[in-house]
Amino acid sequence: MVTVKLLLKIYGSKERAFHSAEVLVSNELKELDASAEFSVSDDNWLMVDINGEDSEFVSNFLIQKFGTPVTELARNEVYTGVIDQIHDNEFIVDVGTLVSIPQKNLAILGSGTANQIATRFGIIKHLPVKIQITDEKAKLGAFTKPQADIWWNWKKSEQDRVIANSVTRSELKAAIKKTGHARDIYGIERLGLMEHMITCREKTDGPGIVAAIGRLVKGDLGVIRTSN
Repeated sequence: MVTVKLLLKIYGSKERAFHSAEVLVSNELKELDASAEFSVSDDNWLMVDINGEDSEFVSNFLIQKFGTPVTELARNEVYTGVIDQIHDNEFIVDVGTLVSIPQKNLAILGSGTANQIATRFGIIKHLPVKIQITDEKAKLGAFTKPQADIWWNWKKSEQDRVIANSVTRSELKAAIKKTGHARDIYGIERLGLMEHMITCREKTDGPGIVAAIGRLVKGDLGVIRTSN
């Protein structure tokens, strides 16, 4: 048996998040000769016990696919993490250990405080992100240029976008359908385990979608207004 800890954070309604993680990872294992048992670590990451002839291969495959939390940081290394906290002068990203993205390292995302930048790009807690370590001892980092480029591309596109956390895709679809907005969106894209992005049609107002579905969605909602 091989045990791996994956960069899939179980939060919010933990039973629902755990089930979603189980389904997500199991779908990746359908064609492989391995069985998996799931649990949650003390620090709320998904644990997978893998049995079978392909267990070593499967463990490496899952780590490559989803990432694994790290506790030892290296300067200039790039890590995947999730937004843990948003303060006025910094973002805190959880990569397995908490890393601060201070105000001085946010220039790539334009002017303003961390809170203002979060509002500009619809950045909410638990959103998966890529960061690069700038000081491993002080646990400081910066968002990578490819990560910043993704946010700027969303901002400069012709469609507003809505970011949601702590919700399954089916729950988000049901909320949109119930409020009569199905024809106002292009689709829903998975960003993480319980994090999704709604892409609105060109003439659909993102804040309007947030106002409509907010009472039906238990998690946080961020909106990206186009700059056109």
